[in-house]
Amino acid sequence: MDLTEHRVDGRELFKGHFLHALCDQVRLPDGHVAEREYVVHPGAVMVVPLLERAGGVLEVVLERQYRYPVQRTLIEFPAGKLDAGESPLDCARRELREETGYTARQWARAGLLHPVVAYSTEVIEIWFARELRGGARQLDEGEFLEVFSATPAQLHDWCRSGAVTDAKTLVGALWLHNVLGGAWTLDWRADSDT
Repeated sequence: MDLTEHRVDGRELFKGHFLHALCDQVRLPDGHVAEREYVVHPGAVMVVPLLERAGGVLEVVLERQYRYPVQRTLIEFPAGKLDAGESPLDCARRELREETGYTARQWARAGLLHPVVAYSTEVIEIWFARELRGGARQLDEGEFLEVFSATPAQLHDWCRSGAVTDAKTLVGALWLHNVLGGAWTLDWRADSDT
């Protein structure tokens, strides 16, 4: 069965600095017409930064950031939206450096995440970073966040207990668990910019 919905007509609902909302009329597989409201998003990246501590202890770099729409401070992996014409890897490098101060000597692309398929075009590309070097953060104006590190076991516990509710971070934790457990592999490559 072909489940494709075909656009018949549409209109713009809202266009802001960041978000663009549309309402399309679509023809359903059975021939009926329905409306689909959705937000157009430029795409984003999320970075799972692996920090090797003394004695071989592995930690991940995380952030605490207040998210106004949900009125809560959330624990998240570093992430951010793509700038026009920017490659996902360049965005990952930029966001890691700006938000945490870290740069990475090695990168691996893990996969894609569609965080809210019912009402957004947003796609988040997942990247892992390792061999981190610290430096100065370069936060955007009006951006406030706290950077910290935790062990993968701590992150797993926070996901299970509900302390971590951010969808992209939950998916990042799933990837991390499977990579560290050997079930999933990553294709690491040296960063040509370092």
